[in-house]
Amino acid sequence: MTAPTAPRAADAGAGVPPRRGPVDLPGPEGDNSIAREPLWYAYGAGDDAPEAPPWTWVPQPPPDTHVPPPPPRGGGPRRALPLGTHDRLAALPYPAPSPGGGRGRGAAEPVEDRLGRALVTAFGPQRREPENPYNDHRPYASPRCLFPVHAFVDGGAGMPWRLLEPDRHALTGAPAAPARNVVLTGRYTTVPPAYQWFRGSLIAIELGFVLRALSLGLELFDVPARLRLPGPDAHALLSALELDDAWAWSLPFVVELEGGGVPARETGFVPAPPAHLTRTDPALAELIRVNREQTYDGAPAPLTTAVPAGLGPSATVPDWAELLWRRHSGRMPRALHGMSGRRRNLPAEALDSAARWLSVPPPGPELGTAFAALTVTAVVQGVEGRTDGVHRLRDGAASLLRADATAPERIEEQYGYGVSPVNGCGIRDAPLTVFLSVRTRELFERLGTAGWGAVQHAAGWAAHGLCLSAAASGLFARPVRAFKEIPTQRVLGLDPDEMIVLSVVVGVPQDTGGALLDLRL
Repeated sequence: MTAPTAPRAADAGAGVPPRRGPVDLPGPEGDNSIAREPLWYAYGAGDDAPEAPPWTWVPQPPPDTHVPPPPPRGGGPRRALPLGTHDRLAALPYPAPSPGGGRGRGAAEPVEDRLGRALVTAFGPQRREPENPYNDHRPYASPRCLFPVHAFVDGGAGMPWRLLEPDRHALTGAPAAPARNVVLTGRYTTVPPAYQWFRGSLIAIELGFVLRALSLGLELFDVPARLRLPGPDAHALLSALELDDAWAWSLPFVVELEGGGVPARETGFVPAPPAHLTRTDPALAELIRVNREQTYDGAPAPLTTAVPAGLGPSATVPDWAELLWRRHSGRMPRALHGMSGRRRNLPAEALDSAARWLSVPPPGPELGTAFAALTVTAVVQGVEGRTDGVHRLRDGAASLLRADATAPERIEEQYGYGVSPVNGCGIRDAPLTVFLSVRTRELFERLGTAGWGAVQHAAGWAAHGLCLSAAASGLFARPVRAFKEIPTQRVLGLDPDEMIVLSVVVGVPQDTGGALLDLRL
């Protein structure tokens, strides 16, 4: 997943914020999405004229210089996840048997093994691409393949947590007990500081990706579950994971299996950022503070289907194993960055499938409300039976807003990573570029400040569905946030108070000739 580089002092007039235009909400034209993130939050919370925090204009080291902390490693015995999940997925034809999952296909297996297969389906490494600067590749997109969101499993009744280690194909931790809960939480310090406050959104969006990936795995292997969003006790649950740097992780989602439900754990410790963080990384300190306010009062909600009904067969993928293998974000040859693409007309089914995948809501009323608040706008070209231009996608269908054959080229001009000697950019050739936007003021009126996280999760859920739809149509899908927001609003016909939460470039892949090393088990 691509996001813009951090704003440089030179971009802001040597440290002075640019002058704001009279119709620019909430910030100045020319700013990238990173600079506008805290402004949108403040605007949603009621500030009609938010000012950029001082740290917005502080130069940051390039993202490529960041060394993320080592991945967490569980202590104690290690239990291997079941082998042969790839073969099981290859036996499940696409798009059947969804909805309804793999009902009956794994009934003879204990639920612990079926959960293991669902975890492999969601998190298991798929391949390594030696010429790709970012490795390894899983079934869902992640910024720079950093995968900051991790999963923990427990057996309920106060049992200690086990860490999912996808690269080791294992659960590591306490002695095995029947699994009752899966916790999902993201580590902010994995993401380069150059992304500043946007690190919070990247984690929240990836939680949406992961939630849909895990929901799909549970569905395919017939493991019923419920989602519990962070409640008032989420701070204690975070400390119960016994991480050395629990303060640097997001409030956890809990996926409760049958008989699950995380019991209250006695703890007097609430993980708090170190005192010096406000001075050394004020953006990180502020995004953690905002995350700790993202709590909900609702009851756990059943996981429903992650897959739309009424999908037709794919000419590209015969089964679910092949679908997950083919999901990718665009490739470049010879370790170059970005994405390459080519112009090709697509059948109407490709757009129809994308619209259906984008119409499936996430579980629960809070995420459902945020999902309903999203507006989905697409720049379309070369799709059979469709006029080139700007379309609105709603309720599983696409409708033309404005004919405009120049729209793909115009939005590529607003993308932060144009064609260069080291970078490819295939937006003007892409048959479909999707934008998920929201009016933050209206969102906060419905959900309070928790709506900020909820809409990021909902956008990630929707975008992961689009990524799977693209794979089924033989396309790549690259989630991005590197568009200049205000000029892009104008191309799309969005109002100034509509924040672009996430974008996905769907393109026709170029064959780079590079190797794909199979890591599936």
